Order: sequence, then C-alpha cells, then structure tokens
Amino acid sequence: MDSTPPSSSSSPFDLVSSALGRYIPRGQAAAPGPAGAPADPAGGPPEQDLPAAGPQEQILGAVNLDRELRVTHRNLEAPVFAGLDAATGSPFVDLLPQGDVPTVTRRLRQVLETGEAHVARVQRLRRADGSELVVSMSILPAAAPQEGLTVSLIAMARRLHLYAAETAIGTSLDIGETAQSLAESLLAWGDVAAIDLDFAVWTGEGVTERAQDRIRLRRAALVPDRAWPEGYVTLGDDLPGEASRLLAQAIRRADTPQSIVIPDRATIERVLGSPRLVRALVPSDRSAGVACVPLVLEGDPPVVLGVAEVWRRADRPFADSELLDLEELVARTSHHVDLARQHQREHTQVLALQRRLLPRSGGGTIQTASVYQPTTPDSAGVGGDWVNSFPLPDGRTALVVGDVVGHGLGAAATMGQLSMEARALLSAGLAPDEVLEHLDETVTLLDDAETGLAAGYSALGSTCCIAVYDPVSHRVALSSAGHLPPILVSPDGRAGPLALHPHPGLGAEFALREPFGVHTFVAPPGSLLALYTDGLVEDPAVPIDEGIGRLSDAVASVHPWDPLQQAARRVVSEVMPARQRDDVTLLLARMIGYRKEDTATWRLPARDDAAVRARALVSALLRQWRTRDGTRDSVLLLVSELVTNAVRHAGGPITVRLIRDGPGLLCEVGDTGNGRPRLGRAGLLDDGGRGLHVVHRLTTRWGVRWTETGKVVWAEVVR
Repeated sequence: MDSTPPSSSSSPFDLVSSALGRYIPRGQAAAPGPAGAPADPAGGPPEQDLPAAGPQEQILGAVNLDRELRVTHRNLEAPVFAGLDAATGSPFVDLLPQGDVPTVTRRLRQVLETGEAHVARVQRLRRADGSELVVSMSILPAAAPQEGLTVSLIAMARRLHLYAAETAIGTSLDIGETAQSLAESLLAWGDVAAIDLDFAVWTGEGVTERAQDRIRLRRAALVPDRAWPEGYVTLGDDLPGEASRLLAQAIRRADTPQSIVIPDRATIERVLGSPRLVRALVPSDRSAGVACVPLVLEGDPPVVLGVAEVWRRADRPFADSELLDLEELVARTSHHVDLARQHQREHTQVLALQRRLLPRSGGGTIQTASVYQPTTPDSAGVGGDWVNSFPLPDGRTALVVGDVVGHGLGAAATMGQLSMEARALLSAGLAPDEVLEHLDETVTLLDDAETGLAAGYSALGSTCCIAVYDPVSHRVALSSAGHLPPILVSPDGRAGPLALHPHPGLGAEFALREPFGVHTFVAPPGSLLALYTDGLVEDPAVPIDEGIGRLSDAVASVHPWDPLQQAARRVVSEVMPARQRDDVTLLLARMIGYRKEDTATWRLPARDDAAVRARALVSALLRQWRTRDGTRDSVLLLVSELVTNAVRHAGGPITVRLIRDGPGLLCEVGDTGNGRPRLGRAGLLDDGGRGLHVVHRLTTRWGVRWTETGKVVWAEVVR
C-alpha cells in the first residue's frame, strides 16, 4: 500500500478518489467517466498498480461540485452506484428525490458560505430507473485555491439502514405519516413499496381477531410518487374485497402470520386469477415479483394490522437475507403503527367530545358564533379549551367558555365533565357564581389520585367564565374563575374589557379561595359580547393588555349586518399570535332580546287580592295577543296558583312576567322566598300540596331559579 503522504494542495475530492482505489477489487475494470476520462479523475495511480483489496465490495464514491452546485468531477465507478446519472455539468440535485431538494440545497450552500463540513447525513439518491440508493453523505469544502464542494458518498450497509429507518419511522403519531415513513424505508429493497392497513387500524378502532371474509384493507402509503397505471390502487383507496381476502389468507398460513414471496408475474396472475385484480395490485406492465410482509401486533393470538408489499423486477429475485431484513424492519416498526392507531382513536374520541360541546342555537333572542383552533392537528394538541352556548328552560341563554389545564385525553375528559356539569347546574336554575362553586369543588376532587380521570394529570388552575343573558330585561349576569375579562361592544361602537374582580381560578388552595362574584350589566339589543381563551391574546412579544386591546379593536369592527360566523373567523385571523402556542377559542354573542310588545311585567304587593289582580291583568293582555280561549283559561289558572303560593309561602312584593315566544307562552312569578317548591303526592284528605300538581298538568315544563332577592317559578304553556 502506498504510504506516501498526500500533497498539502490535494483537494478533498483528490483524497477521497485516491482512497477509492484501495476498495476496488483487483482485476475489476473501472468504467470511464462521462467524457471518456479515466476512472480516477484526480490522476491517482492506475488501477492495475493497486494492491489487492480482497472480496470487499466498494461502498465509497465522490462527486465534485462548483459554486453553482453542478458536477465537475465524479468517481462513482463501483457497481453499487450503477444507475446514478452524474454527468459532468449536470446539477447535483438531479440525483435527489424531489422532496429532498430544498433541504439538501440549503445544506450545500451553507457549507459553501461557512466552510464548515456537514458530515454523515443519511440520504437517498435517485437512480435513472426510478429506484433509490441509501447513502451516508458528507459535504466538504474544497481546499484553496480551488472552489466548490466535495460530496463523499458511502453506500449504507443493510444493518445501518435498518437502524436509520426505525429511527425515522417513530417520529410521528399520525398513522398516515407513519405508514409513509415505513414505505419509504422499504423502498431500499425494491422499486415500489406499499402499506395496506386494516380499515380498523386506519380509523383507530380496536383491532381484534375477525373472520377472514370480513377483512378490509386500505392503502395507507405508496412510494415512489409517480403516475400509476389506470385501475391501480393508490393512496387512500380500498383494495378490492377479493384482494383483501387473498392477502389475508396468504399471510396467515397455518393460522400464523408469515411473509410470502411471489417471484414473477406469471405466478402473480395465477394467484390473483383476475385481470381486474392484476391491474389493481401490480404497479406496472413489466414482469415483477413481490414480497408481502405482515405487520403483526404481538399477542396471544397475534393480530395482523396490515401488509407491507415490496415490488421489484423479476430479474432481481429476493434473497433470503433480504427477506429477513424486510421482516426485521417491519417487525421493529409494527408497534409504531399500533401507537399511531391508538393515537388516532384518542384523536377521534376527543374530536367527537368537542363536537358535542359546540355551541347550540340560542333561539331568536341571541346570535352566537364560535371558533376553536387547537395548537396542533393531532390529538396531543387537542386541549381543554371549550365554548358552549345553550338556551335555558326559562327563556334565558347561557354562554360558557373554559380553559382546562393541559392537552390530550385527560384534559379533554375533564373539559367534558366540567362543561356538562355547568350546563346541568345552569339548567337547574343556579346562578353563575353558584355554578362556579360546584366546578371548583369538582376540580379539587378530580385532582385526587384515586378519583382523577387520568394518572398524573391535574386540572388545578383551570379557568371558566359564565354569562347568563336575560332577553327581557337585557341584563347579563357574569361570573369568572380566573378567566380573562370578556369584551363588550355597545350598540354605539364603544368596546372594552369588562372590569371583573380577579380570581385565582378553579381548584385553588383553601387559603387562596375567594367567593365568586357576580358582575351584572345591561346589554341592549345590538350589543356584542366576546368570550375567549388566553391563546388568542397571549404573545410573548407583546404585553397581555395590548393583546386584549387588539382583540377589542377587532371585535368593535364587526358591523351589525356582518354574518357572525364569518366575523368570528376574521377576528381570530387578525388577532391570533404569529406563532400559536396554545389553543385558540372565541365565542361571539350578538344580543337581540324580545320585542317590547311580546313581554309584560307587573309588580304586585303580597296581599290576599294579589291573585285576583294578576288574573285581571293577564286576561287583558291575552285578549290583546288574541290567544285562544283554551290557552287563556290555562294561563289564568296557572297564574292564580303561582301567585297564591307566593303570597302564602313567601311574602314581599310579587313580580308577574308574561313572555310570548313563538308557539309558547312563558309565565314567571317571582317572590322573596328561598324555599324550593316540590311536587309530591297529596293524600285524599290533604288540603294543601295540590297547586303544583295543577301547574304540572297545565304546562309543558316548569322550574325554579334563584335570584339575589329570592326565587322565580316559571312555567311554559303551548299557545
């Protein structure tokens, strides 16, 4: 071996090219370069003068580039590099798969500018026939006075490729990306690679042993990206039922998942038995062989998640060692596919839960629109933000926005529990501050290790804001637990956050707990109320007050005639931070209220003649509204019973309110008492307790809500 030290003026290309000769077996003729140049463009020793290299296969190559990244010299004479079209003057990026061109170009120019080498990048190179070669690529700056780059290429051994492929496949929890990564790794063994997954895996459902005639495979990944023959099953398509059953039967010989190899097209056509199936499964008209490797989830019994298929020309049969490599790679990465399946199932569950929490229509007295945008599209980014709006049984409308700490299934489950609990308590007539007291206790209980929804998950510090809109008085009662202040836009265009007393949030330590206050304000028809979570306004680059101010300006720009859903999306796009760090949630509510001619309110002293006076007032109004005689009689009896009970059991001034709402009439009687009317069974000889039975039979629904001065009993009658 030549031990003479290289000249100090030798370029990296010269050094690499000189080293190539030491790995070329004796007697192997080197192919000339593209212009008829000798195999060693650096002028190194002739091949016949080199010492023997033994049975080793050459795996080292070199390409020299100018500052325009075009090939000036190359030494890719080893058989492993056959098919790489690196003609002098051609762009180096022509050797790359299309998707890798931007990244590799950026690396090449970075080495040109900085002079710092980029070493050992795992890279695929594209051969002229469309197949790919996996190499370890290093980018070296040229030695002065020469300019340009030297790119050294080391064809990766199979074992190293297995390691690199497994590392790349486990980087995503998206099932499509996981399948695509596996297919790209398998392409090192063939010309076409496809991943067909059981439909239950694709949708995230539980995978169990099922009858073979019920299996359904869907193509989850396919490489390379090119035009496929007509009728071929491409990405996202279901395989024909017969093909799914044949593949399932082929890989489950003797009830054990096994790999199979079909060596040529004639055998494939005989196995498939149908030209339609051949068109669907065989990727070209050329003779081809295929290796089918099952993706198996280990267990007792093992469960097949799908099939990996590697196609290659029939003149390149699969060696036993190659099939073992394929099986090893698929076996190592099957658990990544199952993790992606579980993630897909969790994502589907979370989205279904959040769809159930989307705001419902508030009826004709209020318009609502909401926007929810998670941090990331996968379920790990689906967090605990929620918005909800729903009509209450007594004609009011509740608006709720909350932000549960964390992301994922634990946060989503807590979000669902708090949201449903808030809705139930508000529908039962509790005031917003009372509802927050119950939610505060719930969050504290969920933090208990024995009763928590998810191990290691804590919802302490979650926030919530509840607003209840009365469409008759146009008043809003609002309570907040550590939430950012809502923004109110008055009909004259003035906008700003509401001045709320700060609160530490839900589940705070006992020493930090404070009573939840109620902020009451008037929202005339045409007012706009915006409730949101902190992800919409928090930006590390600006103070939080500035973010809230920007939101106020954006909400104030919403015109009364703007469609509210479009306006909500526009507000989010204008205000959302450039780099989203948290879930973004916005709820817009436009107040409409009842028309004056559809409501009436009377205040009566709690005297024995209160029921008589109430009947007279209500009767005159019902005639004005032209109510049917049967409905009028029912409403008069209802008012008489409710007012009589208020005088007998409560005292103080009595308020009677009647609301005409579409096909129904809503009757409300308020008093200063705090007792809850209960419907019970009255005995045959009992004088009392029959009034509520009358109310129950006359109405479609009735209930009680509490106020700061007492309670209101409401009942609805169909007109």
